[in-house]
Amino acid sequence: MILTVAHRTTYRYDSPIRVAVQSLRLTPSVFAGQSVIDWSVAVVDGQKGAGFRDGAGDWIESWSVRGPADRVTVSVTGTVETSDLAGLLTGHREAVNPAVYLRETQATRADAALTDLAEAAATEAHEPLARAHALSRRVSEAIAYRPGATEAHTTAVEALALGEGVCQDHAHALIAAARVLGMPARYASGYLFAAADGAPHEAAHAWAELWVGGLGWIGFDPANRTCPDDRYIRLGSGLDARDAAPIRGIARGPGRETLDVTVAVAQGQQ
Repeated sequence: MILTVAHRTTYRYDSPIRVAVQSLRLTPSVFAGQSVIDWSVAVVDGQKGAGFRDGAGDWIESWSVRGPADRVTVSVTGTVETSDLAGLLTGHREAVNPAVYLRETQATRADAALTDLAEAAATEAHEPLARAHALSRRVSEAIAYRPGATEAHTTAVEALALGEGVCQDHAHALIAAARVLGMPARYASGYLFAAADGAPHEAAHAWAELWVGGLGWIGFDPANRTCPDDRYIRLGSGLDARDAAPIRGIARGPGRETLDVTVAVAQGQQ
């Protein structure tokens, strides 16, 4: 499938800032399931710094904006050709040992309820791949998709207790449950093209990847009850949403910050 992306993020300040420095993880991953036709990342009135590929295989580049400035705008446009690998991250080169992703964070800490969910999935399926699918299904059933029900800092424990959340919450809960069973798991960020049936989704999307011995990393999207297919574009990964954030940075100045994000993913011509 050919997918086009238009993604614009604007940070506005009520008083001009002196300087802003950002680290961007906004370039599609290199693996067998997707290839870039064209792609552009730019910061309006910004200066591009160094770029590098980290140990997890993600491309990261730095940008800076010198003030005074009352806004910082990050613009992403591009076209990617994708294929359906049933969630398998085939051909992705990285140096990080999967065991690193057994480490919990505040967002992915498991409590008694998440432990019970994981153990119930373990009794349902003993083979690793089947167990991963069981974990994803149980998270889907336990947390209903409700836009606006949670916020950026909601943890897996809080989302499960609430029984509602968005893709970030589903991913965090699945990661926490998988780690309970000793399965390395991580957070993946990217884009999702709208399903033809109009099912709920977020164009700027997130899911989890679980390490299955003999197969490698496999993506699971509990929010949409599926594994990533050719509707998905993968950008990068991390221990949780904060670690995998497409945009990280800091602005110096007295002004208060507000954020505006627009994302459009469309199907292009073959």
